[in-house]
Amino acid sequence: MKLLILLVGVLAIIAIAQLTKVYELTRSMRKTREEDISPADNKLQANLMLVWMFLFFAGVIYLYSAYGDYLPEAASVHGAQVDSLMSINIWMITIVFFIVNFLLFYFSYKYYFRKDRKARFFAHDNRLEMIWTLVPGVTMAFIIVYGLITWNNMTGPASADAIQIEVYSKQFGWIVRYPGDNKTFGSATYNLIDPSTNPLGMVTRENIQEKVDAIDEQIESLKKEIEANAKLPIWPDSYLESQQEKLYRLSRDKQRILDLNETKNPTTGLSEWEAGADDKIINTEMHVPVGKEVEFIFRSQDVIHSAYMPHFRAQMNTVPGVPTRFKMTPTITTAEMRNKLGNDEFDYILLCNKVCGVSHYNMKIKVIVEDEKDYIAWLEKQKTYVAPAEKEESSPTTDSTTVTTIVVPNNKVVAENK
Repeated sequence: MKLLILLVGVLAIIAIAQLTKVYELTRSMRKTREEDISPADNKLQANLMLVWMFLFFAGVIYLYSAYGDYLPEAASVHGAQVDSLMSINIWMITIVFFIVNFLLFYFSYKYYFRKDRKARFFAHDNRLEMIWTLVPGVTMAFIIVYGLITWNNMTGPASADAIQIEVYSKQFGWIVRYPGDNKTFGSATYNLIDPSTNPLGMVTRENIQEKVDAIDEQIESLKKEIEANAKLPIWPDSYLESQQEKLYRLSRDKQRILDLNETKNPTTGLSEWEAGADDKIINTEMHVPVGKEVEFIFRSQDVIHSAYMPHFRAQMNTVPGVPTRFKMTPTITTAEMRNKLGNDEFDYILLCNKVCGVSHYNMKIKVIVEDEKDYIAWLEKQKTYVAPAEKEESSPTTDSTTVTTIVVPNNKVVAENK
């Protein structure tokens, strides 16, 4: 079979080559140049323009009917609004597409070259300028205003009874945090981030004490290293100065941690050190209740990620140091969507839509939409960040640090916390 196909291909090439020779021979017999086009050829090409226009439009209409509905059903309130916005944009683009291409093909047909006709030239026309300035301008203004309304509906203030969920991104995974019984997220700071034990930088008495102890050990070790190195003539001044700067930075980091406010919040009656103790942190899946507004707060540990939930038509960049947010109201539970799609293994997902490193493809987490009763039951089973028995432990030493100096040879001064 393969040999037969190869033979047909070879014969087709030979036939094309022979037809080309016949064409060249007939042209030479007519004593015309290659670039000369006869009126009959011109008219034929003009008619073929119309034929191709109808074939082209028929193909586009077929592709629209076969593949136009390419998205699954929107599973959130604002997702339906986003789909309406996109549909309006597509229809406007489609109308312009047909008008512009019709004019291109029709003008090619109507004004094909004829020796007895000369093209009319004009340098300027105010009416045309008005048309192709106002029409696109008004169209773009409509699209922008409609888009801003849709965007503001998604990013505007959440309702008073909205559920808050924090989504934390890092290379290469997601961590989801829910507030506890106090309905308040505990504070978090990059100063307390530890990749293994505290990736969110959660502020609790235990984490502060652990971090302060670790910094004290580093300061003590660095102080001894500086004193020892300062006695040796082999170290350049620049090296000792860098060590002194490192010691200063450690002292500053410690003070920043101790400056975290332990004053009670008059509304909640909790300090920053206590508010996060009952937060619930999950890194396996995210649950949200159907028909309930959810406000997502996004943070990032390292680089810019993009939190994307395609079935909810929701996406937001997560930026280090700058919390971002949007809100949505799910309308279809996971079980209902499985029935609609006829797929018992279907799950909503949250994934990263911005290439963020070598394992970017791993950044996805399952999202489960369920009845509010099931959501509350699932949330109550999740462990709190600090076990209840540990919440009453004594707080770390909060004495303000004083800066003293260590004088080493060559009049080098080193800052130290006491």
